[in-house]
This record gives sequence, structure tokens and C-alpha cells, in this order.
Amino acid sequence: MKLVWSPDTASKAYIDTAKTCKKFKESDHVELISAMTGGWNPRLIVEAWSSGSNITTSIGLGIAARHLGARYVCMVQNERSKLEYETSMKDHGSPVPELVVGEAKDVMARLPEVEFMVVDGRRKDSHELFRVARLSRRGAVLVCVNCMQRFMEGFRWDLVIGDKSRLVRSAVIPVGKGLVIAYVKDNRGSEKSSLGNCSRWITRIDQKTGEEHVFRG
Repeated sequence: MKLVWSPDTASKAYIDTAKTCKKFKESDHVELISAMTGGWNPRLIVEAWSSGSNITTSIGLGIAARHLGARYVCMVQNERSKLEYETSMKDHGSPVPELVVGEAKDVMARLPEVEFMVVDGRRKDSHELFRVARLSRRGAVLVCVNCMQRFMEGFRWDLVIGDKSRLVRSAVIPVGKGLVIAYVKDNRGSEKSSLGNCSRWITRIDQKTGEEHVFRG
């Protein structure tokens, strides 16, 4: 099985998020993320939130998760950030998702089969979070919000995800304070499945972005 796009759920998540977040400025990226989450129909949604960041992304993810009946986990860096997050969500009248506190590697070890992941680029461990994530065999969508210059310097998806997954496509979208999005597929078992296939798969790597393009020869 693999992640399959569902336009109906994407539309519902988008509309509900737009209604909820219409009072916020610069909410376009939230509506986009919510629609993407609903459309890809993930079973596990993980967010890595940063203290001092806007709470609207969490609101959008929560709306999408409720439409999907998916598990939604938000990672915060410490107990102070947890309290800040809980207070902000309650102030906006939004349910608080499942919260976990701790270092990236320790937390991600407890969250297997991640299918949709949103990381705040302001976090110092943003690169590490993507690197240690245990992604689903169905594939995964990885999103970085608030992509400041520090996050983008020297950043390449292929270096972050390593050989555990294959980058299918990626994009940089100039909404909010910048979005970087990648769709990756699982590499485990690919060698076995290719042995019985006489077609030849050809890969090309974009040297500037690190994006891998795969096509049948």
C-alpha cells in the first residue's frame, strides 16, 4: 500500500481551516498544510512545534486529523514550552493534541510509521528531526514551516533522509514565512521487488536541490 490522495478530505479540511483561521493574518499556509494533510490521508501526523511560534499550524493539523480520525502528536522541547502550547491552544478554543516532551531522537524512537510530519524551521534540531524520523512504508510527506535562512543553508533532502527513503519530489512555496515540502517513498524491500521486474529504473539527481527523479527506462 502507499499514500493515496483524497481530494474530498482535502477540500473538507481546507474549508474548515479557512473558516476557523479567517481571523488570523497570513493564514494561507495553514489552509494549505491542512488540505495537504487531509488529502494524503495519513494515519500518524507529527508536528515539532517551537516556543514563540504561531499556533495556527497546529489548529489546521488538528482539524485535518479530526476529519481523518488520525493520530496527531505534537512534540515540544520542554515543560515550559508544553505549558505555553497548551495555553495558546485553549485560548483559541482548539483541542490540545497528544503532547510529548523530549529530545528529537528519544521522541521519534517512540513514533514509528510517521506519514505526515511538520517541523518548525526555528528549532535548532529541525534537520535532526527529519533525519531520525521513522517513516511509514507507505511513504511520507515532510514539511518545514518558518524556513528561515538558517534552515536552508546547505540543506538537501537526500542528505537528511539518507538511504532509508527515496525523494520523489520537493518544492519550496513562498507562503507564510516559507514552506519546504518533500514527498518520499520507502526504500525497504525495493531491491527484492525489482529482481522480478525486467524493466530498468533510471534515477537522476538534481545537483542543486538533491531531488531524485525516478523513471522507467
